[in-house]
Amino acid sequence: MLTAIRKNGLILAIFACASTGVVALTQYLTASQIQAQEKAQLLSILNQVVPPHLHDNELSQTCTLVSNSSLGTTKTLHVYQASLEGKPTALAMEAIAPDGYNGAIKLIIGIDNEGTVIGTRVLSHQETPGLGDKIDLRISNWILSFTGRQVTEENQQQWQVRKDGGQFDQFTGATITPRAVVKAVKRTVNYVNLHRNEILQQPLYCGGENNE
Repeated sequence: MLTAIRKNGLILAIFACASTGVVALTQYLTASQIQAQEKAQLLSILNQVVPPHLHDNELSQTCTLVSNSSLGTTKTLHVYQASLEGKPTALAMEAIAPDGYNGAIKLIIGIDNEGTVIGTRVLSHQETPGLGDKIDLRISNWILSFTGRQVTEENQQQWQVRKDGGQFDQFTGATITPRAVVKAVKRTVNYVNLHRNEILQQPLYCGGENNE
C-alpha cells in the first residue's frame, strides 16, 4: 500500500513539474509576441485620439507620468506628447472614471493646444453589456460626442448628461456610466488646460505600469 502511494505521489509530482515547465516555456515563447500586439494596439489608439497629421513623432515613446488628486484617482497616468517638426501640437492623456456602474473605466483623451478634445477612447471597462458598454466605440459612437468640445468657465454646467442639465446623452437604463465618463473627460481637460506647460517640461519617461 505505502509503495503504491509513494509511486502515485511521485507520478503526480513529475506531472506537476512538467505542467509548470510547459506553462513557463509557453509564457517565455509568447512574451515578445504579446508585447508587440500591445504596442500595436497602443499605437492604433493613440493615432485615433491624436490624428497622424498632428504629429511626426512616435507617440508611444514620447510620454511622461502625472499623478494628481484632482484627476479623481491615486493612479499614475501616462501623458503622450504629440509634436510636429519639433513643436508640441497635442497631448493624449490617460484618465480614470472611478465611479462607473461596475467599477473604474479607463480612458484616453487627445487634447490640442487650444484645449479642444480631438479624440476620446475607452481603454478598458466592466460595464453591463447592452447598457453601459455603449461607451465603447465598437458598440456605439457615443464616445465621439466629445470631439471638438472645450471646457471653459462659461460651459462648465454643460459638461453633464442631459438628465443633469448638460449636453451629453445618457443611455436608456444606464445613466451612471455616461455620467462617470463625462466627469472624467471634463476633469482631464481642465487638468491639461491648467498644467500643459508643466507637463511638457517634465522629463520623458514611459516605463513601468500604472501604480496605485
